[in-house]
Amino acid sequence: MAYEFGDIRISQEIFYYLLEHHELREDEEVLLFKAYAEQEEIQNLVKSQGEAAYSTIERYGNVIYLIPKEENHFLGFSKAQLKNVLCRSNSTDKDYYLSQFVILTLLVEFFDGQGSSSKAREYMRVGELQNCISRRLKEGAEHVPEDQEEQAGIAFSNMLEAYEALRSDEKGSRARTTKEGFLHHILTFLQKQGLVEYVEQDEMIKTTKKLDNFMDWNLLNQNNYKRVLRVLGVGKEV
Repeated sequence: MAYEFGDIRISQEIFYYLLEHHELREDEEVLLFKAYAEQEEIQNLVKSQGEAAYSTIERYGNVIYLIPKEENHFLGFSKAQLKNVLCRSNSTDKDYYLSQFVILTLLVEFFDGQGSSSKAREYMRVGELQNCISRRLKEGAEHVPEDQEEQAGIAFSNMLEAYEALRSDEKGSRARTTKEGFLHHILTFLQKQGLVEYVEQDEMIKTTKKLDNFMDWNLLNQNNYKRVLRVLGVGKEV
């Protein structure tokens, strides 16, 4: 199919904007948004450029997002980069997988996968999240024997060991060697990515519209949601 030069040029402007900002909002770039939303040729060109950059382009409501694929370490994060950002120095894979478990737990607590919107609550206290993590790790270690963890696909005993190795500090330490500091750095990272609002002084966590849209439109179809619940050992019928 032949494309007009003008369409190619506009699609390049849209894709470059997404590379720079990772999202394109209708209220900030009306003309570019309208071109993508109303002209199929331009939309196809932008999506094609996204595929070439090992990413997907998705429109959720009045926002267009550039979403790097899982192994895209140029626009996204590699395992080593995430470990360096989220975990203490000299961390092991146990610490890394624990950080991912924390994020999964946060998602499940905020989003239940039901109804027209998957969001189940407006905010959560950091202390409540900490209790949820501890409870789910212990329940998982009890329900999945260590010799069956490879088959189950998740090593609860290893993550529980890594979590219990972190000190507790009622003064709210920011050191990654404490439970409070470990969660603080994960929440700060998620805030920098525009996924949560982390109100430190109130120890409160809220999700952003960006995360709400992504969960509703992308992650929480029933198959993905059931998979997350199985990983966390939640026996909830959906």
